[in-house]
Amino acid sequence: MSALGAEEGGDVREEDLLDGYSAADVFGGKAGNCVGYTYDDVIVLPGHINFGVDDVQLNSRFTKKIALSVPFVSSPMDTVTEHKMAIQMALHGGLGVIHYNMTVEEQCKQVIKVKMYRNGFISEPKCLGPDSTVGDVHAIKQKFGFAGVPVTADGKMGSTLVGMVTNRDIDFVEDDNTKLSEVMTPLASLVTATEPVTLPEAHQLLRTAKKGKLPVVNARGELTCLISRSDLMKHRDYPNASKDATSNLLVGAAVGTRPSDRDRLAALAAAGIDVVVLDSSQGDSIYQLEMVKWVKASFPSVQVVGGNVVTQKQALHLIQAGADGLRVGMGSGSICTTQEVCAVGRPQSSAVYNVAKLAKRFGVPITADGGTASTGHIIKALMLGASCVMMGSLLAGTDEAPGDYFFQDGVRLKRYRGMGSIDAMQSGSEKRYNWTGKAAVKVAQGVSGSVVDKGSLKRYIPYLLQGVRHGLQDMGAASVTEMHGMLYSGSLRLELRSPAAQREGGVHGLHTFEKRLFA
Repeated sequence: MSALGAEEGGDVREEDLLDGYSAADVFGGKAGNCVGYTYDDVIVLPGHINFGVDDVQLNSRFTKKIALSVPFVSSPMDTVTEHKMAIQMALHGGLGVIHYNMTVEEQCKQVIKVKMYRNGFISEPKCLGPDSTVGDVHAIKQKFGFAGVPVTADGKMGSTLVGMVTNRDIDFVEDDNTKLSEVMTPLASLVTATEPVTLPEAHQLLRTAKKGKLPVVNARGELTCLISRSDLMKHRDYPNASKDATSNLLVGAAVGTRPSDRDRLAALAAAGIDVVVLDSSQGDSIYQLEMVKWVKASFPSVQVVGGNVVTQKQALHLIQAGADGLRVGMGSGSICTTQEVCAVGRPQSSAVYNVAKLAKRFGVPITADGGTASTGHIIKALMLGASCVMMGSLLAGTDEAPGDYFFQDGVRLKRYRGMGSIDAMQSGSEKRYNWTGKAAVKVAQGVSGSVVDKGSLKRYIPYLLQGVRHGLQDMGAASVTEMHGMLYSGSLRLELRSPAAQREGGVHGLHTFEKRLFA
């Protein structure tokens, strides 16, 4: 049989060739009434590719005012996010949210470690005086992790700079009582910058001088700030890092909604958080609404993410209270049992699409939280309207996640637990599920388990990002913004998958196989 010619087929218009269904059809009823769908239930039909995979842009927003180069946020879980995770997430263009299963002081220290990691102009460096001792430098190094300390006339910031002490000056000094005036590099031998100086100019001075630290002084010789060589290297290696206006890394922290959490938040704001995540399994409560209003009134510079929510009505209440972003998900995480225990929640695809549709009208970004077990799930969350994806199990087991590795049956593992598990509740997370604070029987809404070692985020995040870029390319979207436009215009086409189709879409028909994440 000959191929159908143009004259035989007549005029064919692309707009008439709409396979599949729009998202409005799938979640609005045409494809099935009264059914909630998960990520695995939905598949995206391919689009036209006219750009390379490296041209795909993944920049998005976590809140109204916080833009990220990549739409990844680490979950505030005590087996996922502390300072090491938050630092690497921010360096790669995402953001980490420090969990609150710790004292206020400990959580603030975690935030400070993130903020101090990439400093640019260090406006408040630790200073010592000429009569301070080598032991004082060791104390600073033990507490803060560095030993490059300016020496000023009275040991305070803003005083006349007289010298600098570094590891090289004290490495072979055995007596901790030795005064810094005896071992420091004096001012005459230092390379300094004089105000006014821009960060690029200061960086060029560091490159030329090949020094580790560059003190910046004013016309009177008084120390005004410090610049670190390590920041140059970080800027070179991580050009898309998430930074605030002073070039420090962005970081978030979670708090509950009890009265005592207001004191915790005040301390975290003083420590420098950029965003607070109000951590509740069911975010549509009078407690959270009041907390959102209080935060916006008391700390207007701190962005507020409310949640968790899964319905439009829940979302509207938090948006009206002033939330700058929303977390979407309830009972969909791999270690969460809320739907099983409490019979309340919503499948994640339906939750993300419906909440995003409502939040879009108010310009409030949403973050899909839970149910993401692969790059395909990340892509589907973004495709359904999420601006960011919050990850727990995907990041647990990495080098940067809290906890130690252990071996079981010859496999290297790390502990991972839900914040609704009994173990986590006993460490403090019960406030997430018990608003009154009264003594009560703890009902677990999560489990404890373990996950396989995934290595360092330095290799793992680029793998996740490349997988997401390939997904957007296949559907014909060159950016997250363009994909959302396709979603709401109806040009992004979907179909539902039967259980057999889901099996077909995975590995099958093999006796054995090895699944490697990346080469």
